[in-house]
Amino acid sequence: MNWIDIGALDDIPVQGARLVKTALGCVAVFRSADDAVFALDDRCPHKGGPLSEGIVHGTHVTCPLHNWVFDLNTGLAQGADEGGVATHPVRVQGGRVLLDAARLQRRSAA
Repeated sequence: MNWIDIGALDDIPVQGARLVKTALGCVAVFRSADDAVFALDDRCPHKGGPLSEGIVHGTHVTCPLHNWVFDLNTGLAQGADEGGVATHPVRVQGGRVLLDAARLQRRSAA
């Protein structure tokens, strides 16, 4: 994997998110109450809502537009007939959040 430093863990609010803009679309990076980090495509497949503006609860995020709930581990929507978003490898090392750049380069344009 080709890891890129996207910032300090402390730059992401607890139970919040930060947006990473790329040439191929936006990625939402989430921080849970226990400092676990997750990365998902930022666009809800239902109505295009920005997941980075959703409510983080446990290991889930609720879309701010129509309340679809996504599992931060898998990207799958819960209780929906269809839907999910891509996940991205992310880790914390030395207090810094690292995102896999190789995965971003392989994805299709948003």
